[in-house]
Amino acid sequence: MERVIFELAKLLNVLLAAVLGFAIGLERKMRFKEAGVRTHTIVCVGAALLMVVSKYAFDEHADTSRVAAQIVSGIGFLGAGIIMFRGQKMHGLTTAAGVWATAGVGMACGGELWLVAVGATVLLIGMQLLMHSKIRLFRTKKYYTVRIRFKKEEEAAQTIKQLFGVERFNNLVIERLGEGVYYNAVLNTDKELSSLRLDEIMSQCPFIDSIERCDDE
Repeated sequence: MERVIFELAKLLNVLLAAVLGFAIGLERKMRFKEAGVRTHTIVCVGAALLMVVSKYAFDEHADTSRVAAQIVSGIGFLGAGIIMFRGQKMHGLTTAAGVWATAGVGMACGGELWLVAVGATVLLIGMQLLMHSKIRLFRTKKYYTVRIRFKKEEEAAQTIKQLFGVERFNNLVIERLGEGVYYNAVLNTDKELSSLRLDEIMSQCPFIDSIERCDDE
């Protein structure tokens, strides 16, 4: 009977990890990130469970830290699967770091450092909310990739550079069609490019043949 009570008490550590992992994952899900509630909850529960097994499933002469050490390595592989390159940009790095930190919360639960686990959870969620706030200091500058095709005319290139706030064209291709010369180029700009704004640019600049915004590049 004492053994059952002992194991139920340790199960509470795992249940606390589930609650904290759920809280961290819920914040991530609300921002439509790659890893959400299920991933963070399972990672936190798994880390707590392995910590409990590491501490209590072996005799006193065993090196219980060896199991716990492998949690960090295992979460590293999981995080590597979340990170990906799309075009020339890296995606998922913050989410992978969050999963890794969530495993630490689970380890704290399994190690019965309850105050540390709860405090770290509050800190993680608080940091995410702060960094995603509208405070200018924490806002990440957003860049847009644009493909543009325009006819060679006097001041055409300079006008386009001023409109999009760029200094040069990337991947520039020049082609001759009939008696006209056309430029195909890629621009990286931090200007806000709504569909309305693009329509305005097209109407203002008849020498522009087409504009394509490439959000995933």
